[in-house]
Amino acid sequence: MSNMGKRIENAKKEIDLSTLYEPAEAIALAKKTAGTKFTGNVEVHTSLGIDPKQTDQTIRATVSLPHGTGKTRKIAVFKGAEGEELIKKIKETGRVDFDVAIAEPAMMPKLAQIAKILGPKGLMPNPKSGTVTPDTAKAAEEFATGKIEFKNDDSGNVHLILGKTNFEDEKLLANFQTFIDALRSIRPASLKREFILSVAVHATMGPSIRVKI
Repeated sequence: MSNMGKRIENAKKEIDLSTLYEPAEAIALAKKTAGTKFTGNVEVHTSLGIDPKQTDQTIRATVSLPHGTGKTRKIAVFKGAEGEELIKKIKETGRVDFDVAIAEPAMMPKLAQIAKILGPKGLMPNPKSGTVTPDTAKAAEEFATGKIEFKNDDSGNVHLILGKTNFEDEKLLANFQTFIDALRSIRPASLKREFILSVAVHATMGPSIRVKI
C-alpha cells in the first residue's frame, strides 16, 4: 500500500461513521484527517430533498463567506467595448481563462454568441447568481473577496469549498455556518418534504464526516 493509501486508511479510523458530529468537531476532524501533505481544501456536501427536475425546486444562489475560500479567482467583466472585444476573442478561440463572469444587462444579448462555450463551464452570467448587474465593479469586488455561487447537481446535492486546511478552525466554522444559513433561507416554497437531508464535510482526499445541524 502506498504512503497516501496508508494515510487515508489511518484517517478513516479516526471517524465514527455512526456519529453525527457537531460542526466545530467535524471541521477539526476534517483537518486532522486530510489525506494529503500539501494544503488542500475543506469541503461541505449537502444532500437535499428537492426534485432537480422541477424548475421551482432547483437551487442556485450566492453566499459571501466571511473568510473567503483561500483561492484567488480571476474575474472577467463584460461591459462596453472591452466586453465586446472579450466576446470576440472567446468566440474565435473557444478558450476562457477566468473563474467568474460578470456582465452588465446590456451585454446579455451579445453574450448569447458564446453561451455554448460559457454555459457548459458554469460561467454564463445569471441574474439569480448576482453576475448580471449594472454595478459590475461592485460585483467583481464581492466575488473576488469571498462571494461564491452554489447550485444543485443532477442528484439534488450542493457542494461548496469552505476554505483551506491551513485555515483556523474558527474561520472554517464561520464559513460553514454562513453557508448553511444561506441554504436554509432559499428553501423552495413548493417543497413538501425535508429540505436538508444530510450534511458532511471532508478535506482533500480525506474521509467524509457527517455533521449535525
